[in-house]
Amino acid sequence: MTIKTDGAAVVKRAATSADTDDTATQPVRITRLQRELAQRVAQDIAAGVFELDSHLSEKALSDRYEVSRTPVRGALRLLAESGLARCKPNSGYYVARRAVIDDTEGSPDGTPWTSDDLYRRVIADRSQRLVEDSFTDTDLLHRYGVPRSTLMKTLLRMASEGVLEKRQGHGWRFPASLADDDVRRESYRFRITIECAGLQEPDFTVDPRAFQDMRERHAALLADMLRPIDTDEFFALNATFHEMLARCSGNRFILQAVQQQNQLRQLDAHPASYPVAAMERYVREHLDILEAMEAGDREWAVAVMRRHLKATQWAA
Repeated sequence: MTIKTDGAAVVKRAATSADTDDTATQPVRITRLQRELAQRVAQDIAAGVFELDSHLSEKALSDRYEVSRTPVRGALRLLAESGLARCKPNSGYYVARRAVIDDTEGSPDGTPWTSDDLYRRVIADRSQRLVEDSFTDTDLLHRYGVPRSTLMKTLLRMASEGVLEKRQGHGWRFPASLADDDVRRESYRFRITIECAGLQEPDFTVDPRAFQDMRERHAALLADMLRPIDTDEFFALNATFHEMLARCSGNRFILQAVQQQNQLRQLDAHPASYPVAAMERYVREHLDILEAMEAGDREWAVAVMRRHLKATQWAA
């Protein structure tokens, strides 16, 4: 699905390009998050959420889509290049044109959406409560404009991973939400059981390269704690950390359980819910677990993991 104005495809951009709101010519890197965010803003413009000539405030967009201002700035540059927004010096960006949804094309860069693209988008939209608890195939076909074959492949995958449930007779629904206190407590009791068991699996094997990569990425956060932490980035790192340990356990069922829990957390516990003040503690606990497993002290690693999950169950 592509957003168009006056018949011209927009929200299309090469991997690098120059800023349009200043005189700089230094190429900038456009990330997937910036492209997806630009597409979401364009969809909201098409839906009338943002009126013509209304101010696209960085702070308002950051709050609405629960992302930091950095990807918002990139998305606004893309919208300006597409003609949907215009930049006023010393004032910011404003809606310049009404967007029109064109369902003949797919992703923000004009290439058809893959099942993986759609999977990530549905997860992101659900975390924003832009997708209802229950819905039909037709609802999502209208929303995303993808081929039915791509949609069905995505829905079946989500159902197989426990992210979705097939309703009897007609449609789909998301399972019990982790936003519910009782469900959340059950989830964390399950995670404590599964993830601590994974650390004690007889076939657990430390992957030196994966452990070193995790250590370096966590250490980089500690080295620059004064810098505002991108909570989307931290959520992804946190999920990767727990999944990496599950993979090292050598138990495929533990890995599948952790992957499923990560998907459920992404649906209902948006990364922006992480309290920045507590992130340093989370990072240090992760490092303690890595150190204990490398030293062969599984008992201590399990103790830290149990404490870590108990402490973060209301914030992660």
